[in-house]
Amino acid sequence: MSRFGKIARRSFLIGSAAVVGGVAFGVYKAKTPFPNPNLDDLAPGSASFNPWVIIDSDKITLIAPHADKGQGIFSAQAAMIAEELDVALDDVEISFGVPDRAYYNTAAMDAMAGYPMYDNSPAAERMRGVLGGVIKLVMPMMATGGSSAIPDSYDKLREAGAIARETLKLAASQNTGVPVDQLKTEGGAVLFPDGSAVKYTELAELASTIDPVTDVTLRDPKEWKILGKPMKRADMVAKSTGTLQYGIDFRTEGMLHATVKMNPRQGGALNSYDASAAENMRGVKKILPVQNGVAVVADNTWRAIQAANTITFDWGPAPYPAEQDDHWHTLAGAFSEEFLNADARTVGDAGAAEGTSVIGEYRSPYLAHAPLEPLNATVLVTDDRVDIWTGHQIQTMLEQRVADITGHDVENVHLHNMFMGGSFGHRLEFGFVDQAAEIANQIRGTPVQLTYSREEDFAHDYPRHITMGRGVAKVKDGKVNALDVQIAGQSVMKSQMGRIGMSLPGPDAQLHEGAWDAPYFNLLNLRVRSYAVENLAPVSSWRAVGAGPNVFIYETLLDEAIHAAGADPLMERIRLMGHEPSVKVLEAVGDMCNWAGADLGNGRGRGVAYGFSFGVPVATIVEVVNTDDAIKLEKVWVAGDVGKVIDPVNLDNLAKGGTVFGLGHAMNCEITYSDGMAEQANYYDFEAMRLNQCPEIEFRALENGEKIRGFGEPPIPPSAPALGNAIFAATGKRIREMPFNKHIDFV
Repeated sequence: MSRFGKIARRSFLIGSAAVVGGVAFGVYKAKTPFPNPNLDDLAPGSASFNPWVIIDSDKITLIAPHADKGQGIFSAQAAMIAEELDVALDDVEISFGVPDRAYYNTAAMDAMAGYPMYDNSPAAERMRGVLGGVIKLVMPMMATGGSSAIPDSYDKLREAGAIARETLKLAASQNTGVPVDQLKTEGGAVLFPDGSAVKYTELAELASTIDPVTDVTLRDPKEWKILGKPMKRADMVAKSTGTLQYGIDFRTEGMLHATVKMNPRQGGALNSYDASAAENMRGVKKILPVQNGVAVVADNTWRAIQAANTITFDWGPAPYPAEQDDHWHTLAGAFSEEFLNADARTVGDAGAAEGTSVIGEYRSPYLAHAPLEPLNATVLVTDDRVDIWTGHQIQTMLEQRVADITGHDVENVHLHNMFMGGSFGHRLEFGFVDQAAEIANQIRGTPVQLTYSREEDFAHDYPRHITMGRGVAKVKDGKVNALDVQIAGQSVMKSQMGRIGMSLPGPDAQLHEGAWDAPYFNLLNLRVRSYAVENLAPVSSWRAVGAGPNVFIYETLLDEAIHAAGADPLMERIRLMGHEPSVKVLEAVGDMCNWAGADLGNGRGRGVAYGFSFGVPVATIVEVVNTDDAIKLEKVWVAGDVGKVIDPVNLDNLAKGGTVFGLGHAMNCEITYSDGMAEQANYYDFEAMRLNQCPEIEFRALENGEKIRGFGEPPIPPSAPALGNAIFAATGKRIREMPFNKHIDFV
């Protein structure tokens, strides 16, 4: 058993005990910083004041450890350091750095504290503090996910820049005798009262002999020069010119190429195979066993894939229902105490509430991650060390897994994390890197790049979990009086954690996320329950995880209830909402589209939906036109509150990209199973939104929230119900199942 596996299992026992018992322990240890990993190989004359800043005589290097999968965090991290360090982004080098526990994510576990993310009460903050301390002590995880990169980075990266700045000022003071309080900084230099200046790079050697100044004051946002202003992303020129190197682009001398074939029934056995036809094909070097399949190694990727397609296999059956209808049947039978995951929230008595009933059943399908860059990893194994070139979201855990496969000490396993061409949760999984390590370990001394074919990537994706929601609403006197929401699905966390040898110590909050924490505090009667089923297709975190399907269920039921009550869809949501930042986003989106005063005319309809996920309230309004042939998406308005805007341009891109992502999947996408295999194998039958279908999107950012939040996922959950509600407004047809194109056509 791997060392990590042992630690991980123990950690959850310790964590649960600490949380349940309210134990406060190891406070000093929990707050003590980890050693600076940059000091291990620091060149003479170079200074590294903390894990995020390195300065030598030639350049300034800023470390941006969070993985970048297109969301722009590479650039945003550097900007946070640069703001306090007083350097321009054009004048520094930015690096992902080395995987190390010093970069553990301090924000990713906030949602697991048992309190809604809008609850910043002392009790909630204490619990988050205890949980954060436990995680740091027993499992400091360097990870990117859950829209946590910005909140994780905001304080500590600005502080890192300020520490470096003040230490450089101290070095300049010691060198010249000018008091520190008379020194200023600007443009990567320390400025003296007489107008002269010395560059940071000239101070590096002296600064390396000084203990870092840790008592620093961060600048007021009113004084920001970089943050909060439109900025050019550091990776944009390289992406625009095709020179940015993704994992799939990596090349090194003597490299071979590999691909894999595995049982298309996820988790099914490989009984036997015949590779005789592949063995003699041009360019084929080796055919090797890997976990649950076979690898073909060749002199290029195309020849490896062509050869792999000639291998004949005898695959075992799927360990889950073979046909899609049986998956839905399993969910339909799960609404009972036997499968109860959590009584997530109860207010009043939804069952006994007075009023006319509105009843609905809602379905969200399996969805593939389908990033543009298929899974790939390059690994070189020698007797002394292992090098890995790929993009991954949990770097330190990946190094431990590869060490277990190759037999090396983890200190001799080195991940060179790279840009990813999308992920959406796909690269939280480890199987593709495990396989690359298996292959390279059998060909020691030769670097091998494993690349999945697009079809293999689809077949072996762990998709978004399938969900079924059942709801009963009560309306009385023109108002919504009660909601009773029940949600059944697979436990995403149990499925995902099970593949890395870990267990879930309690209910899976993702099964009711986005429903139990919707802050409609003025709704007098509410019940939210979730049910967990097993033995369906294995699943994983998919962008917005539980909130995506659950907000669709909640907001569609709510819209049906509002319609039955004869109330205004936006005004009734505002009346029910008891969370001021959420009220503001609803008011903002209504103002953006002139909701109250718009004359839509015949054949047009608008739908509104609200979603709360990862601590961010978002409201979306979609306008559609019912043409003679199909539904046309005309325009979309989105308002969201992230607490503090770091880069308004990138935030606008995230809002619009996330909205397109949410709408496109709601319109057109699903993964279905037949004979235990995913029926969709490529983009031609999982096509998301076409360019001609894309509406104009307008976004407004608000900053009323108490904490800074990330925005990579929150625009997605309200997109689908807003579209469904708009279709109803335009046509009178209520769609309760995604994808919508099963029930209606789109232009």
